[in-house]
Amino acid sequence: MAGHSKWHNIQKRKGAQDAKKGKIFMRHAKLIYTAAKQGGGDITTNATLRTAVDKAKADNMPNDNIDRAIKKATGNLDGANYEEFSYEGYGPGGVAVIVNVLTDNRNRTASDVRHAFKKNGGNLGENGSVSFMFDRKGYILITNEEGNIDEDEITLEALEAGADDIVTQDGAYEIFTAPESFQEVVSYLTEKGFEIEESEITLFPQNYNAVSEEDAEKMANLIDTLEDNEDVQDIHHNLEEAN
Repeated sequence: MAGHSKWHNIQKRKGAQDAKKGKIFMRHAKLIYTAAKQGGGDITTNATLRTAVDKAKADNMPNDNIDRAIKKATGNLDGANYEEFSYEGYGPGGVAVIVNVLTDNRNRTASDVRHAFKKNGGNLGENGSVSFMFDRKGYILITNEEGNIDEDEITLEALEAGADDIVTQDGAYEIFTAPESFQEVVSYLTEKGFEIEESEITLFPQNYNAVSEEDAEKMANLIDTLEDNEDVQDIHHNLEEAN
């Protein structure tokens, strides 16, 4: 996995010129929603949610936005009936794509997602058409920009906590777990004093698809269009990222 570092993609994302406040808040809202959905809405017992909320506050995300994301996840948002489901399909060049959505209007969301695929040279498929190409894993990112984390120490601690693998990449440690042990590993590392940059249960492609420059540009446009849709929570794909 070292050649396809999620941390590398996070670095690129953070350095993007279009990192406007609205998109930043939306990204935080997705992380908060996911954390609350997986581990409950109480930050005192959900270490992943606590980390997500702390990061959102560091970027000056309003408390109302944070509370709304938690209430969405726990079903406590008055007047809303949200559904969570996924779309699967192929982007330009045959890139496998999974789009996770949270919506109160399935017809609207279906139309928007279908249009985004069609406009950018892709097409939606049936459920299961591409999901078999991905593995579900827990992911924990701990950065080491100051160089004060000993690699042997964190490796031993992560494995002791129940992690499956740890990868050192570009001044960061990427820790991978089975979904069922994810929360336990996050809690253990937090208690040991490690500052977690990001943590989530997510999908990783088994193989990557290299496409032409033209198709890569269309794929970037497809991702941008989907990310601008407030119903979209996560996008997973197997595009071979350019370095």
